[in-house]
Amino acid sequence: MHSFHDLLLNRRSIRKYTSEPIAPEDVKLILEAALTSPSSKSQRSWQFVVVEDPEMLTQLGQCKPNYATSVAKAPLAVVVIADMTKSDAWIEDASVAAIIMQLQAADLGLGSCWVEVHNRFRDDNEPSEDYVRQLLDIPEKFGVLCIVTFGHKDEQRRPIDPARLEWEKVHIGKWQQKQAE
Repeated sequence: MHSFHDLLLNRRSIRKYTSEPIAPEDVKLILEAALTSPSSKSQRSWQFVVVEDPEMLTQLGQCKPNYATSVAKAPLAVVVIADMTKSDAWIEDASVAAIIMQLQAADLGLGSCWVEVHNRFRDDNEPSEDYVRQLLDIPEKFGVLCIVTFGHKDEQRRPIDPARLEWEKVHIGKWQQKQAE
């Protein structure tokens, strides 16, 4: 990428990956990015479960109907969790870490996709968090926010068109009622 802005315009959710494994040094950079992410009061409530085993990826892909099936086809997934007893901002902390990993992956030319787990349910109404927590032996005090998949892209997505940005959602100085509301 030529600039950070370029990276933002070109980073898109990728759900199809080639079978090519991710280089260990790239995996390390993605995880380093997560570990450098800011957190509320520097509590660093986040933790990360790295999954590369195809069988476990297949099981994780069953954490909710629709939109999680791509987990099974990814060469790497990182389950983003956070200690709910350590920070009341655990969701925010974990969210920042997840997107920082995605931006690092984009900078490496890799694709990624955020798969929401928190407040989602399986077909049988079991909370997706409970399913993932049990599958990976995650203690109860950890909230499971999402699964981020990573891999070499096997699909191309158009960059975001800056002309289509919704500038009407930006308010300067104070809230301003827009005509479309």
